[in-house]
Amino acid sequence: MHNRRTLIAAAAAACAMRPAFAQAPWPTRPVRLILPDAAGAGNDTTARLIAPLLEASLGQPFVVDNRAGAGGRIGVEAAFRSAPDGTTFLLGNAGSNGINAAIYRDLPYDLATAFDPIALLVVGPNALIVNPRALPVTSVAELIAAARARPGGLNYASAGVGSSAHMNMELFKNQAGLDIIHVPYRGASALVQAVVAGEAPLAFANLVNVMPQVRSGEVKLLAVSSLTRMAELPETPTVHESGLPNFETVAWNGLLAPKGTPAPILDRLHAELVKLRDNTALRDRIRLIGGTLVVSSPAEFQSRIERDIAQWKRLAQAANITAQ
Repeated sequence: MHNRRTLIAAAAAACAMRPAFAQAPWPTRPVRLILPDAAGAGNDTTARLIAPLLEASLGQPFVVDNRAGAGGRIGVEAAFRSAPDGTTFLLGNAGSNGINAAIYRDLPYDLATAFDPIALLVVGPNALIVNPRALPVTSVAELIAAARARPGGLNYASAGVGSSAHMNMELFKNQAGLDIIHVPYRGASALVQAVVAGEAPLAFANLVNVMPQVRSGEVKLLAVSSLTRMAELPETPTVHESGLPNFETVAWNGLLAPKGTPAPILDRLHAELVKLRDNTALRDRIRLIGGTLVVSSPAEFQSRIERDIAQWKRLAQAANITAQ
């Protein structure tokens, strides 16, 4: 009888602990933001702008942990295997958490369901760029004409097989009926350097990764991948209006948590992120590099992920693209 009373008391104590845990202060120790990008990439810039603001509001260090490689797969898998205890989050992007679902056949998770979405943070168009000295075209129409005149005679740079840059150009090639040779580089910075040097004078890139070179004139921005022009670049046309109707791709990053992270932690972090919408300096800084701060709801972020996965799966199947 004594043992039975002891067991009942222990069970009651365990139940009482659950709401106490849910209401406990968070965070109580440093928080790690895993970033599946190299230092210096556009998403890295976003992370390093947001991390100190979260640190100031939540009272614990937010440490950016760059885990680049395999098109973002290395960083995503590190986050996937992390404990869902509120000490590790993933700042995923359109490649790591969208495209990879289309090109990898051996992922140990389903990218549509493997994480708890918290908020889509920054969105922006991709940029179609050329080296104006190596490839002197001034419009999408001129580029298409040049490529059709020299089938297989133009090279384009990407940040690696399956990267956003690769998939965007393959979509462009598919819709325009072009034969352009893919030259993969190791990451976004190497892609930009290759275009600036004229090694591969053509590329799609996240606008945030090439704005400095666009402003300096080292590369020419032919078009953006959004359906409408950017307010900050009103003279730059869209691919959609330049001869490829309905061409649209979106570069984005957003915060996700390992599946099973307690809801009170997710809600608290989302609430702090929503406050960033009112940070004029942050919004202006992100706009300067070609992005827009949005801070969506978790449901809106989940919808964005699912739409991207569906779009890239269709392209990967049509163009027979797989990651090795």
